[in-house]
Amino acid sequence: MLTILHTESSKGWGGQEQRTLRESIGLTRLGCRVLVLCQSDAELGRRAAAAGIEVLHSPMRQSYDIPAIVRIVRTISREQVDVVNTHSGRDSFLGGVAGRLSGRRPLVVRTRHLALPLTSKISYSILPHRVVTVSEYVRHYLIEEGVAPRQVSAVPTGIDVQRFSTETAAGKLRQELGIGADVPLIGTVGILRYRKGHHILLEAIPRVLERFPAARFVFAGNGPQEDNIRARITALGLERQVTMLGLRNDIPDILASIDLFVLPTLQEALGTSFLEAMAMEKPVIGSNVDGVGEVIRDGVNGRLLEPGKPELLADAIVEMLDNPQRMREMGKAGKRMVFDGFTVERMCERMHSLYLELLAERRV
Repeated sequence: MLTILHTESSKGWGGQEQRTLRESIGLTRLGCRVLVLCQSDAELGRRAAAAGIEVLHSPMRQSYDIPAIVRIVRTISREQVDVVNTHSGRDSFLGGVAGRLSGRRPLVVRTRHLALPLTSKISYSILPHRVVTVSEYVRHYLIEEGVAPRQVSAVPTGIDVQRFSTETAAGKLRQELGIGADVPLIGTVGILRYRKGHHILLEAIPRVLERFPAARFVFAGNGPQEDNIRARITALGLERQVTMLGLRNDIPDILASIDLFVLPTLQEALGTSFLEAMAMEKPVIGSNVDGVGEVIRDGVNGRLLEPGKPELLADAIVEMLDNPQRMREMGKAGKRMVFDGFTVERMCERMHSLYLELLAERRV
């Protein structure tokens, strides 16, 4: 049985931690033994334990935390770990060093989840045997930064198509908001950070309302920009048209309720929020940045726009709402694309195959 140790120093909960949990569950179903090593108050640990994954705890105070390295070396030996898969900067150094020092000589894999500038190359070029990226865009970026092409593989993030399914999501948001089926409802889902582009959507809304005065907009998520977004809603006089839903656990139901998904992001490694909406047969609008073009095909399953242009965004929303039949066709095309290449099962199968191939190469 293949034993995989995922290390994660992050305590928060976002796309990176979600992927790690999905991989852990999926690889367990493929017959692997999966352990998650995280800090005692990490959200990933809580959710992984609830999902039946073995969870181990260790402080990871800094990248040069010698006691943490010793604990990970001992864990690798005690649990007979075959693969150490690291995720954040701190644990990638700690787990990478521990893996290299361990007499068991496990395979060390570093997953790069973000489309952000590198702060250190050591956990990409020296410590891991292979780097996995969540998109081709991030793979090419690492290569441009000097990581050897043969050392980097792209395994796109997959989503749970059983959870994000039109057959199981209730779609009760319209009832909650007290609006009818004929009211255009545009939604966005994502942490409220500046780079997600909520401020761009807000500037586009008045122009959309000129053509569709009854249209409603919903923002699901929380984050550091929440106060600024609320203030801008008030300044634009959009309190009746824009509803802040906060952090929700019923994202499939929200997506089932909306007509159109919009996220004018300014930075995105891939864009799992788009994939989740597409799985629910919703047309999507995004910005042509980073890895977003790998999931949105302009004119096929949505619109891919120049970033930071509220006027272009407003016109694209109006164009979509003006053509319901085209929106339905885009929604169906998006769902086909997700099922063809962006499911959790496909992601886990590719990771499993990669582990086995790399381990076989090392035995030769």
